[in-house]
Amino acid sequence: MIPEHFIQELLNRVDIVDVIDAAVPLKKAGANHVACCPFHNEKSPSFTVSASKQFYHCFGCGAHGTAIGFLMEYQGLTFVEAIEDLAKRVGVKVPQEERNTPQPERPAPSMYEVMQQAAVYYRAELKKSQTAITYLKGRGLSGEIAARFHMGYAPEGWQNLRDVFPQYEQETLSTLGLTIKNDEGRVYDRFRERVMFPIHDQRGNVIGFGGRVMGNKDGGGDKNDGPKYLNSPETPLFQKGQELYGLFLARQAIRAANKVVVVEGYMDVVALAQHGVEYAVATLGTATTPQHITKLMRQTDHIIFCFDGDAAGKKAAWRAAMNALPALNDGLKLSFLFLPSEHDPDSYVREFGREQFELELASAMPLSAYIVQELSVRNELDSHEGRARFLDDAKPILQQLQAPKLNLMLRKRVAELSGVTQAEVESLLKLQAPSNQAKAQAKVPRRAPTTLTRKLLQLLLIQPELALQLDAERLPNNNTEFEALVRIMRLVATDRLIRPAAIVENLKGVVAPQLLADLTGELLHWENEKFEDEEFDIAEEFAGLLSQLQAAESKQNMSTLLAKPFAALTAEEKEALRSYRQAPVSENK
Repeated sequence: MIPEHFIQELLNRVDIVDVIDAAVPLKKAGANHVACCPFHNEKSPSFTVSASKQFYHCFGCGAHGTAIGFLMEYQGLTFVEAIEDLAKRVGVKVPQEERNTPQPERPAPSMYEVMQQAAVYYRAELKKSQTAITYLKGRGLSGEIAARFHMGYAPEGWQNLRDVFPQYEQETLSTLGLTIKNDEGRVYDRFRERVMFPIHDQRGNVIGFGGRVMGNKDGGGDKNDGPKYLNSPETPLFQKGQELYGLFLARQAIRAANKVVVVEGYMDVVALAQHGVEYAVATLGTATTPQHITKLMRQTDHIIFCFDGDAAGKKAAWRAAMNALPALNDGLKLSFLFLPSEHDPDSYVREFGREQFELELASAMPLSAYIVQELSVRNELDSHEGRARFLDDAKPILQQLQAPKLNLMLRKRVAELSGVTQAEVESLLKLQAPSNQAKAQAKVPRRAPTTLTRKLLQLLLIQPELALQLDAERLPNNNTEFEALVRIMRLVATDRLIRPAAIVENLKGVVAPQLLADLTGELLHWENEKFEDEEFDIAEEFAGLLSQLQAAESKQNMSTLLAKPFAALTAEEKEALRSYRQAPVSENK
């Protein structure tokens, strides 16, 4: 294990501007540096790097982090690999903690650490299971590809994770979907006797799992009586409608190929990668969502949906097309490929190989052609009634499609097939001109922080030693901002010279990812407005915030006292209430 103090010292020695500039040329912009974001397609720069804070934030897609996070996200490195890379840059060796030496008391492991421990356990179990290894080899997978995707195996048995987590009944395991409690209160492992597919977020953290029984392609021949695929439930880390399997590993290949293939299953992704098609991702047992499309648009401007040619595959494709409409823009190309009904991407690439599969991708049907084809099949265009239904079916599509040029082309085609003019289509269907407001809004920086605790967090990221003046018992503790404040207070108490980048790195896995994204973005935005003013005094601002917090606390205490019957008040409470009422009005505000 890499010592925490070394990570902090490393971040103090590394210059994030040099690290990022080597991969993405930066331009000076005031106190910061900017570039077009490497994590999504954009024409004007919204990717900002702060030399003073040593972190980056993209105001377009929300990507953020330290030099460690950049290497993980841009190069696809693991946390340890990123640390080793940075250490080489500054000419130091990465030390390892001696496990037999006394260690200071550490806080409970974060949810990310728990999921990583489970993933390591499943990987070790795969190496022990000849049955699982034989199954994967039978599916045409090599040990190298299994290792690349960090595949594992959940063995037989009801409580195998008890060997990994001594506090097996702890609520964290249940919250993360690793264990289940039955009606009798007995806790047992969710995943048993399944090949395991870890699901990673965009930073490489394990946030969920998919488990597949080991049987025939149709699921037959399995001892396991459960579903063929079992996914982690929705958790604080994992939301199926926002994540895509394989995206973390596929990002570089997606950028190199300038396209991404969306398939339906884990095994499809792994099999395609085995045959050299490394730019595939999969939805996680749910329909494609606008969030999926937005996430993929950050990587490429060409998305190809590749579904089975059977009825279920066609239904999934149509749902994907409809769900994608609100997120589309005119720079995005959406295509659809339907394989023969007897094949899925896994079986097709194994039988015909990479070259033939990529030829099929090249002939995929564009979105507009696919929509027109589907609507034409569903309605008989050789009759007035059929064309009327065709127009009715086209109306919600044209209303949702916010890409102006594509919407215009589709209106013209709908009018042509309906035998009416475009103006008549727009009048009959009461269509408004499309606007791509969602895309424009994504570029608008967040407003400066408004809550007192949020402002405190911003100031602590600028001048961490101010945390020594805080008292956790005097802070409002009804939100996640309080947890971040307490964490920073502990870090500063341990190391008074800690830098903002080290704080950001320490907050990962402790506070909600969105809060961390908001903090970095808001700070850079707020900094541009506030700190160009030479008269701005951080210490004075901090003191003012503390006064406001104390006043808010006093007012809350008085509200509590006022709600009590006068006879129930103690002598001290009566005196406090009397003093409050006698104080000047300005002090009570």
